[in-house]
Amino acid sequence: MQKKENRVDTGLDENSVELPACMGFEMVKVTEQEQPADSNIKRVLLCVTGSIAAYKACELTRELVKANVEVRVLMTLNATRFVTPLTFAVLSGHPVYSNEWEQGMIHIDARNAADLLLVAPATANSIAKFANGIADDVVSSTWLAARCPRLVAPAMNPAMWQNAATRRNMDQLQADGAEIVAPGSGNVICGDIGEGRLADLQQIVRLVLDRLG
Repeated sequence: MQKKENRVDTGLDENSVELPACMGFEMVKVTEQEQPADSNIKRVLLCVTGSIAAYKACELTRELVKANVEVRVLMTLNATRFVTPLTFAVLSGHPVYSNEWEQGMIHIDARNAADLLLVAPATANSIAKFANGIADDVVSSTWLAARCPRLVAPAMNPAMWQNAATRRNMDQLQADGAEIVAPGSGNVICGDIGEGRLADLQQIVRLVLDRLG
């Protein structure tokens, strides 16, 4: 019996680019938006990691695009469990990658196409990788290869945020030149209360635009 392809029909035309995706879909198609004539447009590489706050990165993408920022998105595989790559592809107008093997040297290509690298949300796991030079997925590999300014917006349980290991890792990131967008305080999804919520999106947008000049 021939195995049926698990494929999503996006209804896009033949000029669209193919985007490999996760979550059981073999392939989706996303049409590249026409690039603005302004050659001075600023470019942000948004890296989304596996936090429940990943859904907020969708609105963050929209706000940056509205501010005339070109946004390219990379995702960890765990991030795709919360939001599909297709969502970010539609919002940004560009292919989204969650696997280093999807297209050649994507961590180098993505690095070269960015004026600023923003990790939002950044989990405790991703922060630990960044701080210790571990490059075992498309996001951590791109982080290690990046030459542009880097912003990190953590999002995690308050106990994880206060853990001594996380504090050491945050200190190391700052020593390495990364800028931290401090998390907010309040109720988190598990019911705990304290610091660990993703920073206010408008705060992140303002900081990104300021750093882009």
